[in-house]
Amino acid sequence: MAVLTDSVARMIDQLAKLPGIGRKSAERIAYHLLRVNKAEALALSDAIRDVRENVRYCSVCFNLAESEICAICSDPKRDAATLCVVEQPRDVMALEQAGVYRGLYHVLLGRIAPLEGVLPEQLTIDQLVERVRLGDVKEVIMATNPTVEGDGTALHISNLLAEFPISMTRLARGITTGSILEYTNKEILADAMTGRQKF
Repeated sequence: MAVLTDSVARMIDQLAKLPGIGRKSAERIAYHLLRVNKAEALALSDAIRDVRENVRYCSVCFNLAESEICAICSDPKRDAATLCVVEQPRDVMALEQAGVYRGLYHVLLGRIAPLEGVLPEQLTIDQLVERVRLGDVKEVIMATNPTVEGDGTALHISNLLAEFPISMTRLARGITTGSILEYTNKEILADAMTGRQKF
């Protein structure tokens, strides 16, 4: 039976710690990195080092940035009166790829989940309230995930912002275009029925 070298075993162990990567996938990635030329393999390690050394959270919205303020917050063409609240930086990326939103963001860096030990004070909720208090925000769009924790987080935030003269909205939910009702799950149907709009 072939025995792995210490270096290869260590690399597989580290790769297997990544989310969505099991032991077999980690082995495939490790062997791929051993097959490619040295420059290509080292480019990956350089990219990981650069991310860890250069990327931080934006001091305004907590999105990922390579300077004090992210590219979205520093863009004068963005609508500062609209603030979209999301759980993670990857949610900003998803909304930006949709290409329809031109306001600013606020990243919570998680969601309230008491069973997992995540409390409101561990998120950036206080900074959000301060942004609304000091800024020219007219609408806050709650774009937390449609889960029990995401909905609970949105409710908590809406209660904190109730004292301000702003419009609070939530992302629409329901049946996607091209769907067939009989194949749509009951949670999506329930959201669609509850959030129905005038025709």
